[in-house]
Amino acid sequence: MKNILLFAACVYLSAGFAQTDSKYPPHKLSHEDSTKVDEYWVKANHVRLGSELRQLYLDSALAIMPWNAYFWQQKAMPLSKAMKHELAAPFLDSAVKYDPGRWLEYRGFINCIFSKQYRAALEDFYGATVLNGNSGVMDHPYYFYEALCHLQLNHIDSARYLLQKCIEERTAKLGADWTHYLHWFYLGITWYEEENKANAIECFDQALKLNPTFPDALFYKAQCLWQMGDKRAALNMMYTTDSLVQKGYSMNEDNNRYETYPYQMRPYALQYATKWLEKELEE
Repeated sequence: MKNILLFAACVYLSAGFAQTDSKYPPHKLSHEDSTKVDEYWVKANHVRLGSELRQLYLDSALAIMPWNAYFWQQKAMPLSKAMKHELAAPFLDSAVKYDPGRWLEYRGFINCIFSKQYRAALEDFYGATVLNGNSGVMDHPYYFYEALCHLQLNHIDSARYLLQKCIEERTAKLGADWTHYLHWFYLGITWYEEENKANAIECFDQALKLNPTFPDALFYKAQCLWQMGDKRAALNMMYTTDSLVQKGYSMNEDNNRYETYPYQMRPYALQYATKWLEKELEE
């Protein structure tokens, strides 16, 4: 698996992307133009984030300073959060064109979590690795998002390998108590998908050790217990999960307010599973 990932990165490098850096260096602005850009940016930040007026202010700034990658990203970001991914994509592409070192990883994140274009996200993260090394974005290493992409493409072995790398590297750097609960959760999902319930439960338990109020891990652990025949324990765990949800606990990722993460527990799934278990235990 390691050799496959290295080969993919080399292919990306040989395609010429990694040498691009930025072929669009900034031009020196006149004092007048610089003042106008500053004024448009200030105005853009005094109107509603998703408004057309903000887009127009950014357009005016970009007409003077088209190489400003951050302005392009700012045009894309509110559209992505509004799930208008086709509209956001060309703006984000422009951000990457002008500053790939900064925005390629971000586009990979958007492709993975928001627009769900998993093969495109993998290409972005391979390229970002060539540019930035073994770095990360949005609180997680590139390996984590690559693992989610592989998981969603049913490449279970690849997802497991990458999640194990996330855990191993963080353990080596900070210690086992500082591994991320989501890395353990998704590692559990890889075993869950292969019907290895014992291994899945071990991983979910590790996630719960790090985050005891994580309802998603409890939900999938309950599913495993149910499939193993321990219906009463599974039902009690479903009740505990529902109690946590009612108290406002959820997968604690900043961006899941905008998009659902892979395998994130849906309330209707919890309700359905609970009612089904109750019915089975009554019979």
